[in-house]
Amino acid sequence: MTIRPRRSVLYLPASNARALEKARTLPVDAVILDLEDAVAPEAKEAARAQLVEALAAGGFGKREVVVRVNGLDTPWGHDDVAAVAKLGPDAVLFPKIQSPDDVHAAVAALDQAGAPATLPIWIMAETPRCIMSMDSIANASPRLACIVAGTSDLSRDLRARPAPGRIGVISALSIIVIAARAYGLDALDGVHLDMNDEEGYQAACEQGRDLGFDGKTLIHPKQIAAANAAFAPNPTEIEQARAIVAAWAEARAQGKGICVLGGKLIEKLHVEDAERLLQLHEAIEAQTESGANSPSAAA
Repeated sequence: MTIRPRRSVLYLPASNARALEKARTLPVDAVILDLEDAVAPEAKEAARAQLVEALAAGGFGKREVVVRVNGLDTPWGHDDVAAVAKLGPDAVLFPKIQSPDDVHAAVAALDQAGAPATLPIWIMAETPRCIMSMDSIANASPRLACIVAGTSDLSRDLRARPAPGRIGVISALSIIVIAARAYGLDALDGVHLDMNDEEGYQAACEQGRDLGFDGKTLIHPKQIAAANAAFAPNPTEIEQARAIVAAWAEARAQGKGICVLGGKLIEKLHVEDAERLLQLHEAIEAQTESGANSPSAAA
């Protein structure tokens, strides 16, 4: 199993040259260089040209670089795909996916543009139709790697009022995670729009982790630290995971199929969870040591 940390995934408007430069220094796991919602219609083509320059220049280190293109049904979508397909992004994020056919169209657009066959796609889950078709969408293509919750658009379409615990979208969030896990995909929680609501944001991060998301999408660098902390194993979890793996190894050496640790029964499924947690911890440590997630970079 190869695990790539996606605790913090920051949207950055491709029209903002300063933001693109700043992205190379932030302690974030991934950046989404956005050509869609964050860019006004009259700035689309200039933003695309600026994004092409940024991708060609590189310098993002181990940060995952994802490009969100405009929808293929817009005047800009196919040109966006053609511009970035061969420039080496880690993935291309397609918005407003509503059916398996939309996933197939995204893959076809990349192929037509000459993208490598290994280039993954990410999709936005941000409409009621998408949530209703989540099972077939998540299984539509082996190129699909990650589902991103678009909670702002989804809340609007559902006519859900902002409420504690995000009760209006909680069912949709669970469906996204269930579909992702069913087909071996990653899932990212939606954004928290109130940058001054630190308590609410922290609660949303913890809720996303409890629901099973791999990380959270962000709209500002000040949100990075809380996401990195919430979606990383804490010291207690790491210690417990190591104890589980060690106890299981000892039991296996004695020919036992189960063991007891601290009064709790340990089975193979618990060991697999512990091993995955430790692999995630090691991947985060390696990324931090490389400088990609150095806390000083947030200054």
